[in-house]
Amino acid sequence: MSTTDQQSPAAVQPQGDSAPADEVAREEADEESEERDQPQDAWSARRDLVDHSPRSMRIGAQARFGGGTVSRDQNNITGNQVDGDVIIGTKTVYQFSMPGFSSRGSASGEIPVTVLERLSEDFVADETVVTGLLARLRRDHVLVLSGARFTGRRTAALMLLHRLGLTSVRALDRTVEPSSLADQVGVPDGEANPSRGYVMCDVSTRRDRPLREPHLLAARDRLGEHGYLIITVDLTAVLESVPFVETWSPPAAAEVLASHLASRTDAAASAELLGLAEVTEFLGRNHQLREVAAFAQQLARYSAQEVGAEAIAQFSLVSLESQVQEWFEEDEASIHLRDKAFLVALAAFDGGPYALTAEVSDLLYRFLQETWNHSLTPEVPVFGTHIGKRLQLARAERFEEDEHTEWGPVPQQKARFVDERFSYVLLREAWTGHPSARPALIEWLRRLSDDGRPLVRTRAASTVAVLALTDLPSAMALIIEPWGTSRLSRHRLVAVSALTLAHLIGTPHVPRILDGWCDNDDPRLRWVAVRAYGLLGPERPEQALAALRGAVHRLYEGDPDDIDSAMLRELADAVDLLLLSPTGHRALAELRAHVNDDRPVRELTLRGFLSACGHTEADERYGDPLVLTWYARSAADADVADGVPALWRAALADQLTTDDSLAALRRWVLIADRSAATEWALAALLPRLITTRSEHQRLSHLLRTMPGRDGSPPPKVAARLLAVLPPH
Repeated sequence: MSTTDQQSPAAVQPQGDSAPADEVAREEADEESEERDQPQDAWSARRDLVDHSPRSMRIGAQARFGGGTVSRDQNNITGNQVDGDVIIGTKTVYQFSMPGFSSRGSASGEIPVTVLERLSEDFVADETVVTGLLARLRRDHVLVLSGARFTGRRTAALMLLHRLGLTSVRALDRTVEPSSLADQVGVPDGEANPSRGYVMCDVSTRRDRPLREPHLLAARDRLGEHGYLIITVDLTAVLESVPFVETWSPPAAAEVLASHLASRTDAAASAELLGLAEVTEFLGRNHQLREVAAFAQQLARYSAQEVGAEAIAQFSLVSLESQVQEWFEEDEASIHLRDKAFLVALAAFDGGPYALTAEVSDLLYRFLQETWNHSLTPEVPVFGTHIGKRLQLARAERFEEDEHTEWGPVPQQKARFVDERFSYVLLREAWTGHPSARPALIEWLRRLSDDGRPLVRTRAASTVAVLALTDLPSAMALIIEPWGTSRLSRHRLVAVSALTLAHLIGTPHVPRILDGWCDNDDPRLRWVAVRAYGLLGPERPEQALAALRGAVHRLYEGDPDDIDSAMLRELADAVDLLLLSPTGHRALAELRAHVNDDRPVRELTLRGFLSACGHTEADERYGDPLVLTWYARSAADADVADGVPALWRAALADQLTTDDSLAALRRWVLIADRSAATEWALAALLPRLITTRSEHQRLSHLLRTMPGRDGSPPPKVAARLLAVLPPH
């Protein structure tokens, strides 16, 4: 979407007579939210971001979607063609269907024998299973084949009828009322050949129109001795006391691909194609059998040099995009709006707790209903949703895994797409392919950003990060900037996370946005920029620290007695995060080089350093100090081996930070009383902190006079550490 096509925030507000009432309700909710708004410190916020980001956006590793870094080139993939493609503008929409009949069986008619013979060449199945199904079909004349969508049920039904040797096989209209099923079968008067088979694919049922046993018994009576009927149903079909049901288990994708290639290429070519790395990757992504069949066609064309290697490499992603488009374009009778809302929610909460995903999907469903018809009261069914069926539709799976909480890990039943790329493609399609859904999406994300659960707020941020990668101007104007200028720190923190994750997955211009916000007159935007520098700085610590130095100088431009202490603390916290990042050694060298530039920079450096010294392993009260552990393990790194003692000496000597420095050392000594590793590391560091008589007096006095925990006698480790101080 171009900048001129953007909707303003006002343009995406729900319309209707109740809009004023909605605005009043929103203002009241905002007031309540402001009352419970509690600013979160930078270290805890970073921990939540690390713990709750999607699997494709882990902090500290390059975010990748499906084995390849997502680039904006994937918004329009052209040049790859599959039989039956529909070209719309510059975008190729890939349709996967078996030759000779509709994928949904929407009309009645005889299926040509040539089609059945062609399908027979590629058909793969467990022969034991096929033999059992044939025996039951011969006995009962009616068979209901149940299974997930796109697992080969239709092909299996046709092949079963074909193997019976019938001279005629007809497809029946799936929209026929189940009560009228018997009228569709049987031999018309005057026809000489009674050997006939019927197939009805994905019969249309509803709760008020189920498929019942009398319907099938009446059809069997009409079929006679030489007639056969197979009905395929998916997992959502409404059946009542239906006999003749068998579950269809699909063959392995590799077997189907090999069978299709064998009928299209010679043995040598098939073996070569099956050995391609792209084929191995494709088969490892749980593709549907219709996609496997289409991939075989593409491989055959590649073998014939009709398409290039890029078409093969991109085919997996192309088929996934086609699936997402199909989900959104299906009518309400096939995929209900509530299921589409669940798909979007699962894309946002991929790998998260299933119950939470279902909860937030119902919230989105209500907003989508309001967008569709604001005059109706949104209704959400309380019961009746089968988890397995819902996940089957979404091509997702359940699994159990611990979820991080503020109290520790707890086991949760979670849900995730079988292919992690679904999240990105689905969110991109919802945002750019269906702009009418934007008002609901924006309101939904606003509600998520105000949630009290860190997981929910983090997933709101990661969702917006994907939207920013897809359409940065709209995401900034409609979501991120309103969050960034919110009076609620919770909203601003979500803006920080969104920009951080957006940059992580390759969204352009995020550093430029932060540089501009850091110079902005609005203190809220400056706050967002400073927080984000602490998270993005490890990628370019020197530039980040330069920006922080500029920010602290601007902070001191006014009355030195009227410094914004909260912003100074935020700047120090950003330095803290940079020091404890994977590029902390570079940040440490930069801090040491500028510690004596001037008073503002010195205060920023020392406060940030002491803040970092306050963090322990796993944030435990008596966990090993992270900076001390870092120092102990970096004896060969001069930046760390010399930098940590240098900043400690500066912090102890500076009047503004002496008390805080001594307090930090006391905490380390108390930890050393419980941890041998901390004691050894501290014993190695303390002599490096003494270069003058006054430094010796300060540390020796600390170790001789410090009390134990909660006023108890001095810790015994203090005497041992006092002994390692050099004589002075």
